Amino acid sequence: MNLKINSRHLEVTPAMRAHVELGMSKVRKHFDHVIDATIFLMIDNAKEKDLRQTAELTIHLKGKDLYAEAHNADLYHAIDAAVHKLERQVVKHKEKVQDHHHEKHPE
Repeated sequence: MNLKINSRHLEVTPAMRAHVELGMSKVRKHFDHVIDATIFLMIDNAKEKDLRQTAELTIHLKGKDLYAEAHNADLYHAIDAAVHKLERQVVKHKEKVQDHHHEKHPE
């Protein structure tokens, strides 16, 4: 899996990169057909301090892109929330793909 981490108004530290990689490994446990992933970390000038840190995750699967976004006062919590949202989407996608392949066609 290709992992690309971009940022705006902050420097991605090795600890942040490790945290993102750990989160993406959780996603890959559910569905290992992830082609590539793009992570965008940023600090906004939002009036609400609780929503300043943003994590956007996009993964490209065969024939489908999944996207999750989360805001929080702490960037690590925003990453965790976005990973959790993405995990739910991956599980749902996996169930759809498996159900589609196991349908019995009438003869």
